[in-house]
Amino acid sequence: TLFRSGTARGMEAVNELKEKGNQALSSGNLEDAVKFYSEAIELDPKNHVLFSNRSAAYAKKREYKKALEDGCKTVELKPDWGKGYSRKAAALEFLNHFEEAKKTYEEGLKYEPGNQQLKEGLQNMEVRLAERKFMNPFNAPNLYQKLESDPRTRALLNDPSYKALIEQLKNKPSDLGTKLQDPRVMTTLSVLLGVDLGSVDEDDDESLTSPPPPPPAKKESKPEPMEEDLPENKKQALKAKELGNEAYKKRNFEDALKHYEEAKTLDPTNMMYITNQAAVYFEQANYEKCRELCKQAIEVGRENREDYQQIAKAYARIGNSFLKEEKYKEAVQFYNKSLAEHRTPDVLKKCQQAEKILKEQERLAYINPDLALEEKNKGNECFQKGDYPQAMKHYTEAIKRNPNDAKLYSNRAACYTKLLEFQLALKDCEECIRLDPTFIKGYTRKASALEAMKDFTKAMDVYQKALDFDSNCKEATDGVKRCMMSQYYRSDNPEDVKRRAMGDPEVQQIMSDPAMRLILEQMQKDPQALGEHLKNPVIAQKIQKLMDVGLIAIR
Repeated sequence: TLFRSGTARGMEAVNELKEKGNQALSSGNLEDAVKFYSEAIELDPKNHVLFSNRSAAYAKKREYKKALEDGCKTVELKPDWGKGYSRKAAALEFLNHFEEAKKTYEEGLKYEPGNQQLKEGLQNMEVRLAERKFMNPFNAPNLYQKLESDPRTRALLNDPSYKALIEQLKNKPSDLGTKLQDPRVMTTLSVLLGVDLGSVDEDDDESLTSPPPPPPAKKESKPEPMEEDLPENKKQALKAKELGNEAYKKRNFEDALKHYEEAKTLDPTNMMYITNQAAVYFEQANYEKCRELCKQAIEVGRENREDYQQIAKAYARIGNSFLKEEKYKEAVQFYNKSLAEHRTPDVLKKCQQAEKILKEQERLAYINPDLALEEKNKGNECFQKGDYPQAMKHYTEAIKRNPNDAKLYSNRAACYTKLLEFQLALKDCEECIRLDPTFIKGYTRKASALEAMKDFTKAMDVYQKALDFDSNCKEATDGVKRCMMSQYYRSDNPEDVKRRAMGDPEVQQIMSDPAMRLILEQMQKDPQALGEHLKNPVIAQKIQKLMDVGLIAIR
């Protein structure tokens, strides 16, 4: 059943659909987000925020023409709202209409000259237009500065593969088209272009407590209502609120509550007075009452089309109250509700902190050495039967139940070696050795994996470490002998040797060094040059590495 948007039931239906769309967009369910926003638009076709949010959903779906249509509609419905111009310009950029995007950013800044998102978008657009050939956002002069300053990409910079990806796109922008499926690329583009493709918007109703600067006056626009234009009850409510704020700052909470109650009685349609009361109870550590008032404020705000930023603040305060009580699961739940209404760095940071604590609590609560032993025994049975995948699953579960037991990592490493997953085996062996540096089995299994990878020099080094702990370790002694014989008689297919060697990151780095390639060419033409190069310990180490993996041989 459809309701007229002007009715209370109609507005309730629109808000419900919008909230569902926001949640779907935040969780990446783009089809559902578009569906909910579209249904809300049918009920309220003049709501600019709905078109703006659907534009964001279309942009994330890479349906940029539809994103542009909704961006244009947003500007048409609300021509003095900066966010609409950001949506429109973002879609134009993705459609490679750079000049039009630049003009759109400039037009938006006429209405909101202090809008940082529009400023950054314009600045990046000018940089892109200034490039002579390919319009490459990864070639911006302040590239890493921007990525470091934005929380969405700051953590990614710790990943070497991410830095390599950025350098690849910086040096070879034609690869961008093949990398768009990588979510890190879309996030990076959002940061570099000054466009938040994943956020949802708020209505732009004015807040009575902290009004934003008014836009420049326009002939056709009506002047903002001054206090003397307000009804008498609202004027009196504002005065009561100011008295409440003064008492609150002095921490005179009893008087503050009285003044806010008076304001709420005079103007029951304004949720701010209720959230102010909630703030007082928060300071008094009466968190249950604080939450009760915040929920009441949200209901009043929904009924009166309150600014979504204010709705978000009320949800965030509920989250803060649960955080104070160390109820992290509930805190995360309400922080996410706040972020679905309006994303702010502060709430996002608190939500991530609460999620981290909650995850750690769940991890610690899961630890049970007795159950770990049961899983280990099941894994041993499967290993003896040759069912290595099933054994690996049991060892993995045992590790979750007792993550500080070094032997469990050693056992799983044995499974990985049997399954020819040597890199994973090495990783488990290293963790085993970290937990118990005297556990010989950790060394012999690591060496065994290296031996299987035909990295005989490293394997012998690790076998030797095992012998340092136990000179009678037969497994290590036999391993050293095997590696020495294998290295002496190795006659691998050259293509196999090359393929295996180039899978080693250290070899890749050596072979990509122009100086080393020049040295190798010189050695090939003039073998006598080898002696001079070996005097340099750094070069000698690199040459030894290439010899170890079989890429070069000295006769």
